[in-house]
Amino acid sequence: MMKLRKIGRLFVIKTRLEAFLVTYAIAVGSVERGVHYMQNYPGNGGWLLAAACLGVPFVAGAKLLDSVRPEVAASIPVKIGPRHSARPRINRSRPRHFPLSRGSALPSSHRTD
Repeated sequence: MMKLRKIGRLFVIKTRLEAFLVTYAIAVGSVERGVHYMQNYPGNGGWLLAAACLGVPFVAGAKLLDSVRPEVAASIPVKIGPRHSARPRINRSRPRHFPLSRGSALPSSHRTD
């Protein structure tokens, strides 16, 4: 079990340099696949498939770089306020504890049957 964990750590991308290297490998592979598509499908179909292949490194690279972004917020001290404030917060998803004083504004609600 311990050896599997050690081997698994090799496949974790931890730094931005590793993310750039993986993105480069994805880009090289997608260009190669795009060239094969253009050779096997001449015309507009090959160009469209090649363009789709070239869009993959942009999406994958952005996701990889976002996943290894350094956390700047961790170094900023956060001021934590009191647990309960003096004034209760009004939340729109819960009903209020007090009724409205003016009643309903709709004339159909003032029926006296």
